[in-house]
Amino acid sequence: MNDQELDREEFCYVTTVGRRTGKPHTIEIWFAAHDNSLYILAGGGERADFVQNIVADSSAVVKIGEHAYRGVGRMVTEPDEAAIARVLIPTKYAHREDGLEEWAQTALPVAIDIKSQ
Repeated sequence: MNDQELDREEFCYVTTVGRRTGKPHTIEIWFAAHDNSLYILAGGGERADFVQNIVADSSAVVKIGEHAYRGVGRMVTEPDEAAIARVLIPTKYAHREDGLEEWAQTALPVAIDIKSQ
């Protein structure tokens, strides 16, 4: 997984397993790649459907451009790791919107750890 190549893409598509239906649930969301993880920020915090789905079943598939990756989702609880997401994402999308730094400090950081291909 090449962070710079992936970060050229504007969005990723995260598919989780619906906690009630068991059916695939896909969202389009901003992201940043770092090492073997993709970071996303949930503005709705733990109430966000995709976060609740990850808590119920951590398996996820992420599509970025033409590539799809299997991974394991988790809420980021370690402060140093959360700081990575809270910096990378607003920096990447600063050209699109003002005030992202404030949003990033209140949004819930979520990581999807990509399994080796």
